[in-house]
Amino acid sequence: MYHYRIKKHGKVASLQVETAGEVPLENALLPAVNGAVIGVALNDKTLYNSLEKQFNQKPHVSPPKTPVLHIKTDNTHIGYGDTIRIPTTMGAVFAGPSLGIVMGKKACRVTQENAHDYIQGYTIVNEVSLAETSFYRPAVKAKCRDTFCPIGPWVIDASDVDNAQDLKISTYINDELCHETNTDQMVHSIEKIVAYISSFITLEVGDMIIAGTPLRTESLEIKAGDVVAVEIEKIGRLVNSVAAE
Repeated sequence: MYHYRIKKHGKVASLQVETAGEVPLENALLPAVNGAVIGVALNDKTLYNSLEKQFNQKPHVSPPKTPVLHIKTDNTHIGYGDTIRIPTTMGAVFAGPSLGIVMGKKACRVTQENAHDYIQGYTIVNEVSLAETSFYRPAVKAKCRDTFCPIGPWVIDASDVDNAQDLKISTYINDELCHETNTDQMVHSIEKIVAYISSFITLEVGDMIIAGTPLRTESLEIKAGDVVAVEIEKIGRLVNSVAAE
C-alpha cells in the first residue's frame, strides 16, 4: 500500500492506493510526511569507521555509544519533483541518501523488541547538507537550510517490505549512478533507533526518523543545474532538480 500527500485545487489531501501508478507523480509535490523529522548522524559504518581516529582524540576521547541526533526543521521539507535550492558561496553541498522511518502509532519508551509495531512504513529521504566539521554536534546552519530535505514520493507500508534492514540505496546525478549503499550498513538498527529516540521524545503518528546517511564524498556533491535521484529497493525513487538560491 502506498500513501501519498498531494495538493489539488490549493488543498492538501491524502490518498492510499494499491499501486504507485494510480497517482501521477507530478501530483506528489508535497513531502510524504507532515510530522517532525529527526535525523540520526554517524549511523553508517563507513562514515563511522572513517572518524575512528578523531573519536579517540580530545575533546571526545571515545566514540559515541548511542545514536547522535539532529533535526530537519519544517522549512527544509519538500516533495518529489520540487527544487532543492543551494547557496553558491558557502562551499560544497552534498546529497544524503537515506531510508525514512515513518511512525504509525504514538511511541513513548518503546522497547527494541516491539519497536516495529509502531512503524507505519518507509519512505525515501535526501538529507541534503553543507560540508560538516562536527559530527558530534551537527550544525543547524549546514543541515536546516530551506529545501534541504526532500521526502517521498510516498510512504510504503512496513508490511510490504520484507526486511528494511537489507535494502539497496542508489543515488543518481543527471541519470548517472554515483553512489550505492545498503541499509545493512547501519551502525544502530531500525529498532534500536526507534527505541532510543522514544526513550526521551514521544514520537507522534506521522513523525519520521532519517535512519542515517553515508560518508559524503565528491561523488555525492550536487550543483545548480543537476537532477538528483535517490532510489531505494522495494520503496521507489525520489527525484529533485537543483538550483541556486
